Amino acid sequence: MSLIQDIKRTPRAGLLAGITAAAVGIIYGYDSSNIGGALLFLKDEFRLDDAGLGLVTTTVVIGEVVGALIGGMLANRLGRKMSMVLVAAGYALFALLSGVTPNLEILVIARLFLGLTVGVSIVVVPVFVAESSPAKIRGAMLVAYQVATVFGIILGYLVAWALSGSGAWRWMLGLAAIPSLVVFLLVLRIPDTSRWYVMKGRVEEARATLANIEPDADVDREIADMQAALAEEKRGAFGEMLRKPYLRATVFVVILGFFIQITGINAIVYYSPILFKSMGFEGNAAILGLPALVQAVALVAVFISLSLVDRVGRRPILLGGIAMMIAANVLLVAVFIAGGDKFGGILTALGFIGVLLFTVGFTFGFGALVWVYAGESFPARLRSIGSSVMLTSDLVANVIVGFLFLPMLSGLGGVGTFLVFGVLALLAFGFVYKFAPETKGKHLEDIRQFWENGGRWEAKEDAR
Repeated sequence: MSLIQDIKRTPRAGLLAGITAAAVGIIYGYDSSNIGGALLFLKDEFRLDDAGLGLVTTTVVIGEVVGALIGGMLANRLGRKMSMVLVAAGYALFALLSGVTPNLEILVIARLFLGLTVGVSIVVVPVFVAESSPAKIRGAMLVAYQVATVFGIILGYLVAWALSGSGAWRWMLGLAAIPSLVVFLLVLRIPDTSRWYVMKGRVEEARATLANIEPDADVDREIADMQAALAEEKRGAFGEMLRKPYLRATVFVVILGFFIQITGINAIVYYSPILFKSMGFEGNAAILGLPALVQAVALVAVFISLSLVDRVGRRPILLGGIAMMIAANVLLVAVFIAGGDKFGGILTALGFIGVLLFTVGFTFGFGALVWVYAGESFPARLRSIGSSVMLTSDLVANVIVGFLFLPMLSGLGGVGTFLVFGVLALLAFGFVYKFAPETKGKHLEDIRQFWENGGRWEAKEDAR
């Protein structure tokens, strides 16, 4: 059965919950790209060098690390829905503060708290979507979060381009409040997840929610399964993640999360305008319009991933995406070797193709599947904490890349910088090939069997 048919057969309540939660990705995406346009003007406004630009950029990521660390706790205590409500409202507030900041210090503080809200969201949303979506479209709904994120990135670049003529960096940052307020209103309309209700002993609310999302499901059996799973995992959540059988899952998601960012995607997202300048592109239409075009093409790759993830599986998509990133790094190294300091003509065009291929490969593989693995790798009681651990690792790598990319580009040049990213992508490919489980079609409460069996499925269920 095709994805379209599966979606058509999914009740409206289930689709509404998944799509609304995924829309939170717009906030994350917009915040990632609008700073790229603002940096072009902040440099002169506050007389910033490469280290200063890196600080303004990575402060938000430091906040994201803190948000990811507390996101799992908030999701369990306050609920998945209430956490997302607070994320949207908080983001709107600090986006406005960024736009009206009187000095650099207030801007840095505002971006730190912006990052805090984003960090919470990237933990909570995959958990909410995984727990609210039927198994047959769960992967697609998780990938939809990446679709929303890429849409937000495109929107951020386009807004920056539209305002670049007047140098209105305050508007670039402050307008981020609009999509967050829209998301806030949408999230208010949806219920929390049935699994969270069960966790809190609110069984009747869990039953009503599950009946709305999956009318054909055996509600009593599903509730009983959730209760049994929670009862089996009654020991301390974080401590349990450090013991067998879930120690293997914890190590896997920490390393995967680190590889997702250390391979360099946010260097491209944050600094595309500066990178394109170094390749010989000139004018705001090129240095802000081309990154938007790159992300638009990448969005197509996400839709392809969306259509395949529940049919061909997670592993082939992830490995294919990383392979494209490796090829892109090879191309970019060759371009910088040939171009040196003299770009133009065919070399500039090949540089653009290299950045495009790198971004498409990421969004097709890592970008789409990070949310799937974050939502699927752990049983219910450990799921939000596990997502928090994975995405904290992801964000630590993001801080490293965001802060070091410009000094690397200045010190090592394009050749050295993309050679480093290429080696890291090769290591990531080997890691995924060796250790990533195939979770296609598995019920969330059954995925635990993979870790309990020492990192393999039983022979009759082996999806690899």
